[in-house]
Amino acid sequence: MKLQHAVLSAALLLALPVSAFAERGFEVRDLVKLDRYSSPTLSPDGRKLVFAKAVIDEALAKRSTSLWIEDLFARDAAPPKRLTPEGWNVNSPSFSPDGATVYFLSAKSGSSQLYAIPVAGGTPRQLTSFAADVESYKLSPDGTRVAFSAGAFADCKADFKCTKDKADAAEKAKASGKIFDRMFIRHWDAWNDGRLNRVFVAALPGAKAKAAAVATLTGADVSGDVPSKPFGDSSEYAWAPDGKSLVLSARKADRTEPWSTNFDLYLVSADGTGTAKNLTASNPAWDTGPAFSADGKTLYYRAMKRPGFEADRFALMAMDLASGTTREIAPEWDRSADGITLSEDGKEIYTTAQELGNHPLFEVTIEDGSVSQMVGGESVAEFVIAGKTLAVANNSLKSGNRILVAVGLEDGSDNAMREITPSAAEQLPDVRFGDFEQFNFKGWDGDTVYGYVVKPWNYTAGKKYPVAFLIHGGPQGSFGNGWSYRWNPQTYAGQGYAVVMIDFHGSTGYGQKFTDAISEHWGDRPLEDLQKGWKAAQEKYDFLDGDKACALGASYGGFMVNWIAGNWFDKSGNSPWKCLVNHDGVFDQRMMGYSTEELWFTEWEQGGTPYDKSEAYEKFNPVNHVKDWRVPMLVIHGQQDFRIPVEQGIGAFTALQRKGIESKFLYFPDENHWVLKSQNSILWHDTVNAWLKQHIGQ
Repeated sequence: MKLQHAVLSAALLLALPVSAFAERGFEVRDLVKLDRYSSPTLSPDGRKLVFAKAVIDEALAKRSTSLWIEDLFARDAAPPKRLTPEGWNVNSPSFSPDGATVYFLSAKSGSSQLYAIPVAGGTPRQLTSFAADVESYKLSPDGTRVAFSAGAFADCKADFKCTKDKADAAEKAKASGKIFDRMFIRHWDAWNDGRLNRVFVAALPGAKAKAAAVATLTGADVSGDVPSKPFGDSSEYAWAPDGKSLVLSARKADRTEPWSTNFDLYLVSADGTGTAKNLTASNPAWDTGPAFSADGKTLYYRAMKRPGFEADRFALMAMDLASGTTREIAPEWDRSADGITLSEDGKEIYTTAQELGNHPLFEVTIEDGSVSQMVGGESVAEFVIAGKTLAVANNSLKSGNRILVAVGLEDGSDNAMREITPSAAEQLPDVRFGDFEQFNFKGWDGDTVYGYVVKPWNYTAGKKYPVAFLIHGGPQGSFGNGWSYRWNPQTYAGQGYAVVMIDFHGSTGYGQKFTDAISEHWGDRPLEDLQKGWKAAQEKYDFLDGDKACALGASYGGFMVNWIAGNWFDKSGNSPWKCLVNHDGVFDQRMMGYSTEELWFTEWEQGGTPYDKSEAYEKFNPVNHVKDWRVPMLVIHGQQDFRIPVEQGIGAFTALQRKGIESKFLYFPDENHWVLKSQNSILWHDTVNAWLKQHIGQ
C-alpha cells in the first residue's frame, strides 16, 4: 500500500497552537504534571483507536495509566472515551484479531497479568493468574493463544510456583551472601538473582481465569534472556502466520555474555517440543526484530554487521526460510532502522530512523530498496498502520507525544493528520515555550555538523541571554527535535536561558561513518566539534551571552564535562564556562573498564580491554587532568547506576573538594543511570537551576 506522502508533511505536524494568554516560562513542575500519551493501537480494520494516557496525582508523586478509545469513522467525530475503569493502572494494549476485544496488562490483582475488555467497555476480565509477572505478550494470529514473557529459574521451566518459592526462600535465608561464578553479577540497576526472561505459550481461557497448557519456548537451546535485559520487549519475538512456531532473538547466556552483542534468531515450535533452530548463526553480530511475511515463507529482521558494537547500523534483512538465503533490502540507505512493520500487501516496510536531528517515519520498498519519508519534521516515537489508517505518537522540542491519525489513506479523501490528544501548549495555556532553530557549521575533518539553539521563553530582540550548553550522552545519541522528560531544553528556556546543543561526531542520524568517528576518539573529535559549534553559535546568534555560560551533560555528556574541565581553555588559559554540571559521568576510564556491566561498550569504544589497551583508556582519561580543573562543578549520581557506578561521581566530587574548587554533590540512593521518580526529578531540576542561577544569573 502506497501512502499519500505529501499530506503527511512537517507543516501539518508542526501546527501547534500559541496561547494568547502565555505569561510565563516552562518549568520542571509543568514537565512532571503533563499528561503523557503513548501506545497508539488500531483495530484490524483501522476504525478504532486505543491509546494510553498517563496522569499524575496532585502530590506529583504517583503516576497511573488508563486506556482510551475513539471510533475514527464516527460521523460526530466524538472525543476519545475512557475504556479502562477508574482506579486501574494498565499498559501494553492490543486488539483481538476480530477487533471486538482489547487486551492489556495490569497489576490490579497484585502482580502483572493479562486482561481483556470489550471495545464497548465494561469490567475487565482477568485471563491469567500466574505466580509470576507477565512482562510482555503477543497474541497468536488466530487469537486463541498468547506468547508471553516472565522471569523464571531455568530448572523451574513453566512451573511459576517453583520460581516464586525459590525466590521467597532466598529472601528468607539466614545468610545474605550470594556466590557468582560468572558475569553478569548485576545489570543496569538490578543484581542477578538467577532468574532469566523466558517466553511461554498458553491457551487463552474462555470463562476461566487461569490459562492452561503452558509451554516453555526458551530452554537449553535458547539459553539467554528473551526479551533481552534491561530494555527488551515483545518486538524480540514473533508468531509465524500459521501459529505453529515463533522466532525469538536471544544471546547465548555464558561467561562471554557481558562482552558479546551476538544475538541470534531462533525458530521454535509453539508447543514447546523439539529443538530450537538457529537461523542466523552465520552472523556474529546482532540480529533482532523478527517479522514474518503473510505466507510465512520470508522472515524479515534487523541485523548489525560488527560484533561487539552496540551502535552499529541496523540493516533491514530478508531471509528465505526454505533455503536460508538472506539479502539486505536497502543497502544504500545509510540509516539505522528502528523496527519493521509490513504493509498490508507485503510490498513495503514501515520503519522509523533518526535523520539529521529528527526522527521521521519511512517507507522502504522491499523489491528495490527505495526509501521515502512519510512523516517528518519532528520525532515519531511510535506508529501503527491498519487498513487505511495511520496513527502516530509524535513529539518535538515544543511538545511531548501527541496522538495523530490519518484515515482513508489511498482512497482519494483528505488524509491530513488529525490531532487526537492535546499538545503541551494546549495543556499549559499560560506557558510560552522557547522557539528553536537548527544550524550547521564545519566541524572536525571539515564535515558538516548540526546543532540546535533554543531561545529563552521571554526572548526580546537585541537582548543577550545566559546560556545552558547541553552535551548529549550515548555517546551514540542525539539532542534533536524531540521531547525528553529528563533532559528537556525547554526547562532551561523557561528559566530565561538560551540553550545550545551540538550533535558532535559520534551522534546518530547523520550516517554510520559519522557515528563511528567517536570510537577511540572520545576526547578529540567531539571536543573539536563542541568548540567549533560553540563559536559558530555565538557568531550566528547575537543573543547568546558567551560570558555567561554553563556546560551540562550526563553519561558520555558527563564524561565530556569532566574532560573539558581540564582540556578546554583559550590561549590565555581561561575556560569559557562559568560552571559545569556532571551527571553520571565517567571520571576514570580505566576503572570504568573494570566496573561497568556491559563490557562490550567500553571494549569497543576504547579498542580493547583495559589490560591489553591500557594506553587507550588513559589517552582520554579525565582523572589524568584533574590538576588543571578550576571551574565550579555540580556532580550528580545515582546509587543504582551500574552502567557508570556511583564511585565515578564520588571520585569527581572528591577531586573537586580536595582541590578547593567550589562544588556540590547531589546523590540519589534510589535512582539508576536516569532520574525517574517525579519528586527526585523536581529536586534534580531545582538543584541544577539554582547552580546555574548562582553562576550565570537569571
